[in-house]
Amino acid sequence: MRVLKYGMSIIILLFVSLCIYESYLLKQAQDKTPEIRERFLNGHEVIWSDMPKHRLEMLLKVEDPNFYNHDGVDFQTPGAGLTTITQGLTKFMYFDDFRPGFKKIEQTLIAKFVLDKQFTKDEQLSIFLNHAYLGGFEGKGIRGFQKASEVYFGTDLINLSDEQYLSLVAMLVAPNALHIKKSPEKNAQRVKRIEMVLDGLYVPKDLTDIFYDR
Repeated sequence: MRVLKYGMSIIILLFVSLCIYESYLLKQAQDKTPEIRERFLNGHEVIWSDMPKHRLEMLLKVEDPNFYNHDGVDFQTPGAGLTTITQGLTKFMYFDDFRPGFKKIEQTLIAKFVLDKQFTKDEQLSIFLNHAYLGGFEGKGIRGFQKASEVYFGTDLINLSDEQYLSLVAMLVAPNALHIKKSPEKNAQRVKRIEMVLDGLYVPKDLTDIFYDR
């Protein structure tokens, strides 16, 4: 009995310590937010309001179906995956060296209690459009839909056809494996699956059904 009580005391102590530590990290994240806002909300090549409405709907249907309703975290919506747009932004806006494990917990907490509270959904969407990672090309990482349009199609984002636009959206889930230039067939297959979802011909089965192949 004494051993059991001792074990429970250790568990409680560890839990309390973890809560205190995570609270400290959240305070740090809040303190950094003004600087982060300044860095990520200036110089955008693409503003969400300039995008055709149906293209924003395409993007959100695939990447984060419940984006405008959740509080930064969503573990329920079928097809949403384990990472919302808000969590994805948290990863590269608040972390210099992100690694799975406890960092994932920290990412989730910052997304919910800091980023989603300090950035409007429209601001988040603009940041995502301008900073989303869309693979590498000729030794350089490509970030943002405008840059990707220039590199992969030689034109501005606004000039892309819907199919070309979807080929960029298709890369988001696995930028290197579904690369437009390096794996065009896999990218095209992904586009077809996305089109089935958009047309209502396929309904994601659960949260992790992000490849629409169940």
